Amino acid sequence: MKTLFRGASRAAIILATTMPVAALAGTISGTVSDGTGTRALQSTQLRIVENGRIAEAGRDGSYRFPDVAPGTYTIEARYTGADPVRTTVVVPATGDVDADIRIGSNVDASIIVVGQVANQASALSRQRAADGVESVLTRDAIGQFPDQNVAESLRRLPGVNIMNDQGEGRFVSVRGLDPELNAASVNGARLPAPESDVRSVALDVVPSELIESIEVKKSLTPDMDADTIGASIEINTTSAFDRKKDLYSVKLEGSYNDYADTVTPKGSVDFATRLSDNFGISGGFSYYKRQFETDNIETGGWKTAENGVVYTDEPEYRDYDVTRKRIGATLNMDWRPSDTTKLYARGIYNQFDDHEYRRRLAFVFDEEPASGDADSANFTDEDGRIEVRRDLKDRFERQRIKSLVLGGTTETGPWKLTYSGSWSESTEKEKGSIDPIRWRARFDGDGVDVGFNYSDPRVPTFEVTSGNDLFTDPSEYGFNRVEQTALSDSRDREYALKGDISRAFAMDGGTFTVQAGMKARFRKKSYNFNMNYYGDGDLSLADVLGDSTYRLIGIDPVPGKGQATDYFYNNIGEFELDPIASAYESATADYSAKEDILATYMMGRWDSATVRLIGGVRMEQTRNVLRGSRTEYLLDEEEEITGVSVTPNVFTKNYTNWLPSLTARFEPSQGLVFRAAGYKSLVRPKLSQMAPRFYVDEDGGATFGNPDLKPFLAWNLDASAEWYFSSNGALTAGVFWKSIKDYSVTLHDFDGGVYQGIPYNEATIYQNGDTAKVKGVELSFSQVLNFLPAPLDGFLVNLNYTYTDASGKITSYDDDDNAYLRGISLPNASKHTLNAVLGYEKGPISFRAAGTYRSKYLDEIGDAADSDRYVDNHFQLDLSAKYKILPGVRLFADWVNVNNAKYFAYQNFEGSKRLLQYEEYNWTAKFGVTASF
Repeated sequence: MKTLFRGASRAAIILATTMPVAALAGTISGTVSDGTGTRALQSTQLRIVENGRIAEAGRDGSYRFPDVAPGTYTIEARYTGADPVRTTVVVPATGDVDADIRIGSNVDASIIVVGQVANQASALSRQRAADGVESVLTRDAIGQFPDQNVAESLRRLPGVNIMNDQGEGRFVSVRGLDPELNAASVNGARLPAPESDVRSVALDVVPSELIESIEVKKSLTPDMDADTIGASIEINTTSAFDRKKDLYSVKLEGSYNDYADTVTPKGSVDFATRLSDNFGISGGFSYYKRQFETDNIETGGWKTAENGVVYTDEPEYRDYDVTRKRIGATLNMDWRPSDTTKLYARGIYNQFDDHEYRRRLAFVFDEEPASGDADSANFTDEDGRIEVRRDLKDRFERQRIKSLVLGGTTETGPWKLTYSGSWSESTEKEKGSIDPIRWRARFDGDGVDVGFNYSDPRVPTFEVTSGNDLFTDPSEYGFNRVEQTALSDSRDREYALKGDISRAFAMDGGTFTVQAGMKARFRKKSYNFNMNYYGDGDLSLADVLGDSTYRLIGIDPVPGKGQATDYFYNNIGEFELDPIASAYESATADYSAKEDILATYMMGRWDSATVRLIGGVRMEQTRNVLRGSRTEYLLDEEEEITGVSVTPNVFTKNYTNWLPSLTARFEPSQGLVFRAAGYKSLVRPKLSQMAPRFYVDEDGGATFGNPDLKPFLAWNLDASAEWYFSSNGALTAGVFWKSIKDYSVTLHDFDGGVYQGIPYNEATIYQNGDTAKVKGVELSFSQVLNFLPAPLDGFLVNLNYTYTDASGKITSYDDDDNAYLRGISLPNASKHTLNAVLGYEKGPISFRAAGTYRSKYLDEIGDAADSDRYVDNHFQLDLSAKYKILPGVRLFADWVNVNNAKYFAYQNFEGSKRLLQYEEYNWTAKFGVTASF
């Protein structure tokens, strides 16, 4: 690492001392804003007509041309959706010159600072000015949809869809790829993951109201972190200098879920104000409480009986009642201590509380069905025991994401320095959850018969054809066990320091820039789990009865939502703790991991009116320190379990990756842009999979973490053609190709053996796989239809479609446990992703209909093709309407999941889709008022 720092420092010194500074040269600088002087127009393209040099307006609208020889120049400013503006500037023999530019007059409707048209103009301008392939959502767009969090806002972009959890968007998939292949940051700081077992960040924690913009960067340049193969998702909060005028806004709303039949509150406030010309402060606060219900059916997989009947031996009917709260806050400060320096501080806090009650009815059959056909299976307790379980999960989970970034920029002459330091922490914590408390009845020769109807593959139903009085009698269900989560504490934090230096050289026809930088990241992730297993107690289901709200089929009797938990904690001395089972389950989950990354890069950049080239190389050194344990049962001479052995493990590993990159942007005529990018990137293995947690259960089944897992390495190619209309619209087409080496898979070894000195009968081991290939096409069309006659000129349309072909090979096993390679689509990779939006905005009325579609995807890899888990295709329709009652004040109504889109996971078994999980949630309505001043 010292050698790396020394080399980069030498490069910076050489850059500073060997390049001549232009004599008798000045700097043209200024800001670009809309005609009303309200908003800075980020990504406005500026060009000096006489010499072809170009610049791009930053988020505060500022731009800068250093090293300009004395003379008279014409500056042309272009912003999507507006007519070009030209202004004349005279650069004196000594000194600099300011040139502020406004696009559109104060009454010109070609630039609108709020609403759907403003969003489209802003997003297209930033996409057009970007170095590589990029999609953008701005503040206005986020407010136009009925989205409940950042993840749901992102699904409107080309090639983006989301993985849902109980009907709400959580993880983001780009170009149909696994969310683990993305990276997310807030204000430039990488976000660590709250969950213990992933790297990807569930963006449902972040409220959408606090966001200024979201950039999805699908190709990389050397100055960017290289830890992504799907996309780098960059979230930005507000700045006081984003606008030329102060902003104060309030949003109040109610939320109603049809299943929960209750109204819950949501509210937010945010502001941005300049306390002086050079100091500003901005921030916001958001609160959202949502109650909803989910009706769910799950199975553990399917089998074929000797009589040919296909059946599932562990069907479950689950009734969920969920309350979620989101609290978010941001505070940002911007300071310009001099004409050359800008400093900032940006902080964000997000809290996500999830309180879930789940009542479950589960069947366990120890014999095959007595009879059945293609659509049914019938069981009788005359053939064998029928076990019926009724349980309750009462889980409260809290996630927090916090981030603080301090940084700045100094520009003097042709030199530019950027620097920042950041801290981020994500946590997920449970304490005292009941997961679950269970009662059971075992019917064996009692005259209980149960028949299942599979004619609806999504909703298999059952009927107790004999012994229903026993089946529904709560006193028949005796206490079985309690699993209490005494503590589940996942923590993931990262510190980072970053510095970049660049030198621009003015040349005929353009500007050449040399840039170098370093970044150090220090990450620590840990998980501490303590579970108490209570195996005996004297609590009947009849003592804690409640009522279900399940709509798919009758599942009563069920425990009450609060009664069972209250009884357990009020009478915990009546229950007998199993210390061995508790110790084993607690020890196997714990781990900690450190990951330190040191990165340096060098790159060159050429900018002209028609061509932009960016090339260079990035080097990232990674060091891991991984801690876990070897956990085994202790046995006596009779092979009886007497205790648990826990032996600490520590592994250290180091590796270095060199990552070249070349990006080209060509604009042969105004509005026509071609891009191409080739680069190498990586995604590091999950720390939870590398953690040296080795444990063997009482039957000799083992699970092994693998500290030797290698990172995914990918060569990536992107190419696109983009046509930006003279009006507010664009048509884009792109192709992409990726070759991913060493992606990890789970290997099931059924032959037995020895791993890390531990013998096993059957094992689950994480190992690197073969090379995977990804290729696809991305199409997008956006247009404001203002050329239509009134009142149709208020319509606008957005359409985008992505096709992804992602495939690889894994090791599977035949019926004789012989290994073979089989081809699969990569997990979470949907072939088809489609987003369609029809909007209307004219006068006081604003309306938007948004539909999102993704095709099926492989969710989990099984031991063979017929045990792979797939999630079925999904289409959801959302509607939004707004009405302006006063300047800055609007009433709104949103209708989410109008079509009651369901979740359906299945396996392809015996020629049919066989249910693994089904959920439905019905629609949610939101209504309220927004006011901006």
